[in-house]
Amino acid sequence: MTYETLLVERRDHVAYVTLNRPAALNALSTNLRQDLKQFFTTIQAAQDVRLIVVTGAGRAFCAGADIKEWTEPASIVEDREARGRLDFREAMRRCPQPIIAAINGYALGGGCELAMGCDLRLASDRAQLGLTEVTLGIIPGGGGTQWLPRLIGRGKALELILTGRRIEAQEALRLGLVEQVVPHEHLMQAVEELAQTITSRAPLAVKYAKEAIVRGLDNTSGVALVEVFDLDP
Repeated sequence: MTYETLLVERRDHVAYVTLNRPAALNALSTNLRQDLKQFFTTIQAAQDVRLIVVTGAGRAFCAGADIKEWTEPASIVEDREARGRLDFREAMRRCPQPIIAAINGYALGGGCELAMGCDLRLASDRAQLGLTEVTLGIIPGGGGTQWLPRLIGRGKALELILTGRRIEAQEALRLGLVEQVVPHEHLMQAVEELAQTITSRAPLAVKYAKEAIVRGLDNTSGVALVEVFDLDP
């Protein structure tokens, strides 16, 4: 399948998906959201794909919403319906394959939320991250208010969200927002090495380990094991 705003390549059981709007810093246009939803919905059934890598073309991972598309504010109902139609993050959450974000540059607003929606995050030493929505008079509405506290704690998440401050890759690493920071020119090499390690492990073990963690974070303690393996509590 071909996409208007994505480049997709499969090799060695890994699907590499690149946001391909470099002139717009890979901002989340309507078409890009639609392509991401279609990709993540389709890839779930790909038995030969054991892991997904998401990155951006050019100097940005994803700079957030495409504000050039913003026009007259929609009603609350219209806005919620539009978000539902383009909810690629729910499709990401349902992917059985681990998803690695290769953060090659700016990951701001919705772009930072996209990275947090992935399971693992490796960042270039040139990357900048931040939930900058308050500077535009809105809140992080794509999951940021829930993901960031889970990753770095309530207080620090509130500080970053309420100020809209951008942080450099090394600070993101110290806070636990990313798992690794590597020199920019070695980012994809590091991502590929991690991908190869994970895909060399038992596929079902990897799948169910991810599912248990995701369900456990979504539910109360102990529910994940019961649901994943269909055991009596």
